[in-house]
Amino acid sequence: MSRLTIRLALAASLLTLATGAAPARALDLGWTALGGWQGGGVLRLTATASNVAQKLPLSFDLGVGHAFIDPGNAGLARQVFINENTDGTPEESGGVWDFRADGVWGLRVRGLTDVGVSLGVRYSMYSGRFKYVGGNEDFTITSNAWGFGVGVRGSIPMNKKLSLTAAAGLDWFPSQTLYGHDASYSSNNVNNGREVNGVPYTWSDADRAVNQPWLLPSLLVGVSWK
Repeated sequence: MSRLTIRLALAASLLTLATGAAPARALDLGWTALGGWQGGGVLRLTATASNVAQKLPLSFDLGVGHAFIDPGNAGLARQVFINENTDGTPEESGGVWDFRADGVWGLRVRGLTDVGVSLGVRYSMYSGRFKYVGGNEDFTITSNAWGFGVGVRGSIPMNKKLSLTAAAGLDWFPSQTLYGHDASYSSNNVNNGREVNGVPYTWSDADRAVNQPWLLPSLLVGVSWK
């Protein structure tokens, strides 16, 4: 018998033992649609995979959301990212896409279902547009950042499939860079920006001008289906 045949037979035996000792578990999948406040009005959709580990109340969430936010101080943003001109009437619009992955540890709470505390990673995509009508200026500031978040959630059953769900959380984005109109400002103060009277603007100036995600609480309510 060749070595290859022996190895194949051994692999097949180990696979048979593994599948026999630990039969496959069917994941419980659910969906949650939420709305509320997260630096502005926000909509979020989350997919949940439960029943992922034997004898452990552990589940995993993947979520995507979009918040409609005030992008910042139009006057200060113009100074920090363009120049000192003040002509034109400012118009602003802003939004943040956020993507999240969480591990959720389930808790037993009387009268509630799917109660858990979560911990995971975040990725945000901020975009703020500043337009100065009559001033011939129109530019967008962007920032993409990784972060971390914690949260808590719980549901009240409405029927066998549908539940009323509430969630609260706190996200933190410790490091990021703001880009706009050929200028950039980083939280580690590596900047390529503008200056006033020979003094360059810094990250703290850009941070005051722009409402990018930084330390971000959230409170949402919605429905879950599973």
